[in-house]
Amino acid sequence: MSSIFTLSILQSALELGCIYALVALALFISFSILNIADLSTDGCFTLGCAVGAIVTMAGHPFLAFPAAMAAGVCSGFVTAFLQTRMGVPSILAGIIVNTGLYTVNIAVMGFSSNVNLFGCDTMFSLAKDVSDAAWYGSWHKIVIVAAIVLIIGVILSWFLNTRLGLSIRATGDNEYMVRASSINPVFTVTVGLCVANSLTALSGAILAQYQKSCDINLGQGMVTIALASLIIGETLIGKGVILGSCLYRFIVAVALRMSVPAECLKLVSALIVAFAISFPYLKGKASFYRARRMPAGIGGEDGEDAC
Repeated sequence: MSSIFTLSILQSALELGCIYALVALALFISFSILNIADLSTDGCFTLGCAVGAIVTMAGHPFLAFPAAMAAGVCSGFVTAFLQTRMGVPSILAGIIVNTGLYTVNIAVMGFSSNVNLFGCDTMFSLAKDVSDAAWYGSWHKIVIVAAIVLIIGVILSWFLNTRLGLSIRATGDNEYMVRASSINPVFTVTVGLCVANSLTALSGAILAQYQKSCDINLGQGMVTIALASLIIGETLIGKGVILGSCLYRFIVAVALRMSVPAECLKLVSALIVAFAISFPYLKGKASFYRARRMPAGIGGEDGEDAC
């Protein structure tokens, strides 16, 4: 058992958990707040990874992040435009954008299926020289990604409590009420999806520098991963999206340590999502059956509450 739970597994889970937490935050905006199933997440993640990798190769590792976020904003705008102006259902709009982004992504990568960043300066390689003399040593990657996620989380929390952020939250609750309050739901949905996709693309750009490579199929299953992190954070932990992402990566790392084939990770992710979504329902059912098995004399005559 001690060989399964090692410090390296914990470190890797925290690093990847913080990176993918940005996608979970993006899904929190689109899925939980706006009540929109944005299936363009897979393509948008690869878009951010591709843009970040190309800009990093050009010698601008820090400029890669705002460039990737700008690309994500464009992806979110197209998705919102199809929904709000063209009358395309949200699920179909996400599928359409995700399909089109495959060509866009491979074009950004110079019509190559992968891009290598070995030999290029990245945010992590530049920080390593500083971390060797600092107290955090080999934990420099966690320090960097955790700081980024913390900053993004604080900004997002502030934004959602502004007048525009409250309008976006109200749009997800009741679009007709928002429209009656002279708030344009087209604008709020567009802003919400642009913000969500910018976070998804930022996560892809960070991952590109983290693993020093970008692959055209890197974003496949990203919706499942983000949904698993979101559901675990909201259901099992309670509003802890970032902690849910780290816990999910820890579960995956332990599964790999237990010799689960890498080809089965998608099935593991699906099972985690299914369990996390079903957990409140199963918990309620268990409480119901426990109440039915309660003796009739408890709580009043014939099992009813005494008046």
